[in-house]
Amino acid sequence: MTLITLGPAGTFSHDLACMIDTEIILVPTIGRVFTQVLQTGIPGLVPLENSEAGGVTATMDGLMQHPVYISEERYMPIHHTLASHTTLDKISVIFAHPQSHEQCSKFIDDLGIPVIHTESNAASALAQKERPGSGAILSQTLADSSGIPVLASNIENNPDNITRFIVIRREPYSNEHPEKCSIIVDPGENRAGLLYDLLSPFKETGVNLTRIESRPSKRCMGNYVFFIDLQCEGEWKEAIDRIRKITRVKHLGCYHLTGENPCR
Repeated sequence: MTLITLGPAGTFSHDLACMIDTEIILVPTIGRVFTQVLQTGIPGLVPLENSEAGGVTATMDGLMQHPVYISEERYMPIHHTLASHTTLDKISVIFAHPQSHEQCSKFIDDLGIPVIHTESNAASALAQKERPGSGAILSQTLADSSGIPVLASNIENNPDNITRFIVIRREPYSNEHPEKCSIIVDPGENRAGLLYDLLSPFKETGVNLTRIESRPSKRCMGNYVFFIDLQCEGEWKEAIDRIRKITRVKHLGCYHLTGENPCR
């Protein structure tokens, strides 16, 4: 199948997409992946969360804002390098995507060099080329393809650094026996016992939650939505139905796990 994902060539998204398929459409932002999926009907590959830095904001916002569905998930080990056309002692600034910065924060803090955030690792590579005396946090693949010498490898905080990616589609993906389901719960209120009421149905129906994460609803301060991933076990359909009776639920789809989480 053809996949739409974050470019340009050399991003982690592109690397993983190439492992899945040979027909890749690269777009400049994660937000554009969502809009292109909706416009063309071609599935997209986006990063959802990292074991070090947590949820990817652009992807979570896209899932909130657009009528797309998750059809599968994949895990990818993530390793970073510091690359530059100058020597380490002459670097005065480092370009890094915010997620890459957070995943390599210990190494960067030890260097004591200021960091400028970019919209992608590929943008970091371009910025490094354009500014003498700078460095960039890149993948080995991107450093090689950009012709930027690597000064330090495997600089991530955790050697088991993993990113979870999801494939998104315009239409729900049919799975007879799914392993995982994702929903967004939007209570629209803040009151005592709210979270207990939202989570109790899962405990009472024997359903394990693999992830719960809050994001601002973007309506007002103190108002949140909850991203919930659950295993399709026990009475999981009943649990979702019970939550629908007390609040708004956006169903993101049920899907199979493609590949194992290396951290397990």
